[in-house]
This record gives sequence, structure tokens and C-alpha cells, in this order.
Amino acid sequence: QVQLVESGGGLVQPGGSLRLSCTVSGTIFGIYMAWYRQAPGKQRELVARITTNGNTNYLDSVKGRFTISRDNVKGAVYLHMDSLKPEDTAVYYCNNHASTWSWGQGTQVTVSS
Repeated sequence: QVQLVESGGGLVQPGGSLRLSCTVSGTIFGIYMAWYRQAPGKQRELVARITTNGNTNYLDSVKGRFTISRDNVKGAVYLHMDSLKPEDTAVYYCNNHASTWSWGQGTQVTVSS
């Protein structure tokens, strides 16, 4: 069973940056990967997706601020977040793009002054 471990979250002021990491216990070769987030009282939403050849898609509200990347050899996916806003506060998760793997514990991102 694939295990997902997210890290890198924390408390940051508006306008700040964070880099999230996701380590996958299995291979990610040939798999579209994605980052999701869930804010309190809201449904989980897809934030960014990356294809096997590096093409990316983003939620409109994060375009130009977030960058997803992957390292197939390390079995890792990253999310670099710039110009963070309070509305980015959420627990962030990674998964394959169809979210068929069991969810990890996520990493909390809090944007507040």
C-alpha cells in the first residue's frame, strides 16, 4: 500500500513563502501527481497537478503564486508557495491526480499576521 508523507507546512505571515514536500513510498513514474488542500469547514480541493512530462495545472486562485514540481527518482512531489494569503490557510495533502491512494496526514499551512 502506497504511503504519503507531507511536510514543510507552518505559520507564515501574509506575503510569505513555504515549500511543501511529499514523499511517496511507491514509484511515481508514469503517474500524474497533485496537491490538494482542505480548509476548515470546506471540502478538499485540487490545488495543482503535474503530469508525467512536467506539464502543470493550477487552481485559478493560486496561479502565478504556486509552483508544483516532481522528482521521479526520489519519489517526491513539491509545492512552492509564494505571496501567501490568509485564504491559503488549510491542511495540504498530496496524492495521485485521481486521489485513489489513502490520504496521508497532511501538513498544516497557516497564513496569519
